[in-house]
Amino acid sequence: MTMIGRRPLLLGSAMLAGGAQAQEARGPVRVVVPSPPGGPPDLVARAIVPKMAATLGQTLIIDNRAGGGGLVGTAYVARAAADGLTWMFTTASHVNIPPFNENVTYDPVRDFTHVTLAAQNFGQALVVHPSVPATNLAELVALAKARPGALTYANAGNGTASHLPAELMKTMTGTDILSVPYRGVAEATTDLLAGRIDMFFVGTQIALQHVQAGRLRAIALTGARRWKGMPDVPTLQEQGLAGFEVVNWFGLWLPPNAAPALVNRLHAAVATAIADPEVMQQFDTLGLEGVAMPPAQFAPYVADQARIAQEIGRRVSRPG
Repeated sequence: MTMIGRRPLLLGSAMLAGGAQAQEARGPVRVVVPSPPGGPPDLVARAIVPKMAATLGQTLIIDNRAGGGGLVGTAYVARAAADGLTWMFTTASHVNIPPFNENVTYDPVRDFTHVTLAAQNFGQALVVHPSVPATNLAELVALAKARPGALTYANAGNGTASHLPAELMKTMTGTDILSVPYRGVAEATTDLLAGRIDMFFVGTQIALQHVQAGRLRAIALTGARRWKGMPDVPTLQEQGLAGFEVVNWFGLWLPPNAAPALVNRLHAAVATAIADPEVMQQFDTLGLEGVAMPPAQFAPYVADQARIAQEIGRRVSRPG
């Protein structure tokens, strides 16, 4: 669920899709969200989709096709007809999870038509239990180096936004911090609050409530810029990790070989939706900003993010 690397530049042009393009069909559109209701991708989709329906004059039905950490719904879209009646809204997990899961039956780059990046957050918050004697990155790194393998971080799933930034930080700082697996964010947060785990890269909205209550201490943010909700918390870049940027991003995809005219029309509809004041307010509450990246830029961007996730996957499976 993360973006690693440079912050996207907003450029404009049309997308050239490979292969023969399918013709559009008429009827209601199934908008697949490969995760349960109430999660970040679902909230983003439910903010944008009604506005897109109004702009396009179509019936759009959100289908929460959860299972397999997102693999079930995503595989369904990869196999669907490119007739304009099946879309997918999901997160950076689209490219981040496959390198860590041998059950993936699709290629996140080749098996989809990439429409647009729709939104991104300001990164995860690196938080520690108050018992950890560190208030900034330098102190945390010094503590980890003094006690190799003793400090622990919560991993709410390989390839997720709790996992990738932790492994990237470990590599960039040369530290040995133990990954402790959890079945999800809620379980990991419970153990962190109880002091059974030392640190966690967690969403800013979750972190904020516990930091304000004094139950956790915020060390850093993983994005390139500070977030207004936690203005006193510096980024990891500010604390010496040059080029470190891991944010969660949300995009729109179609099955492979969708018609360029459809792709461009959907990109324009997303751009209109995220400029709507109501959507902007919803995004602000969620700690997001709208980013209507054009298709011609989104396709190589997804490929670049997939490559970086694969590199981290290889590094984790073969450390050193």
